Amino acid sequence: MIEVRNLVHRYNGTGGSSKSGQESTADRDDATETKPRPAVDGVSLTIDDGSFVVLAGPNGSGKTTLVRQFNGLLDPDAGTVSVNGQPVTTDVVAARTAVAMTFQDPRDGFVAATIGADVAFGPENLGLDRNEIDRRVADALAAVRLDDRENERIDRLSGGERARVAIAGALAMAPDHLVLDEPFAGLDEPARQSVLDRIRALHADGTGIVVVTHDLRDLVDPADRVLVMNEGRVALDAPPAAAIGRLPDLGVRAPC
Repeated sequence: MIEVRNLVHRYNGTGGSSKSGQESTADRDDATETKPRPAVDGVSLTIDDGSFVVLAGPNGSGKTTLVRQFNGLLDPDAGTVSVNGQPVTTDVVAARTAVAMTFQDPRDGFVAATIGADVAFGPENLGLDRNEIDRRVADALAAVRLDDRENERIDRLSGGERARVAIAGALAMAPDHLVLDEPFAGLDEPARQSVLDRIRALHADGTGIVVVTHDLRDLVDPADRVLVMNEGRVALDAPPAAAIGRLPDLGVRAPC
């Protein structure tokens, strides 16, 4: 379970640096100096284990800033984030094991040249033995249909394949929750459907899913809940059927 209580994050505050060393377009939008408000402004919410949550909102609404607090990539200026009952700030490793994340541009998260080495990086940093690492890598690659391709170079993959490598790397951490930040950005329709299929299958197997997106196509049916951020606050928290009609007023395009 992810619990957020009275969370505040300002980019000119003490928690303003990203521990990932990466900054997405959404982060830059959130950090615009002319905005007097915090990027995340007093947000409280709970995300249950095994749930499927769509987190939507216009650019600069605070979506990316919020989810990067879930596993300590960003620190709050005020408020708390807890994962499985433990504050993230007291054990970042535990938080990142329980909450795995992919970035808007998958290349932002790659740390190795080949598929297998990149997927193995997370488990290696957990100090697992080699047999367990190999098992996790094999299972994660099979889950995204990239098995037997461990030695291929990532820079030679298509956009959809890179997205699947990023998901595999997150899966190898055996997380309770998988957070995907704009996972469909730049994908053609076949690649989009392939990633969607993987997300649905992971949810069916019990993994909690949080999809950060401005495009809700094909996500309404599998989702349990739609959260909409606007100006750093939660403007809507409702089941998909109740949320659809209110989306345009909050700067989110309703799915056809």
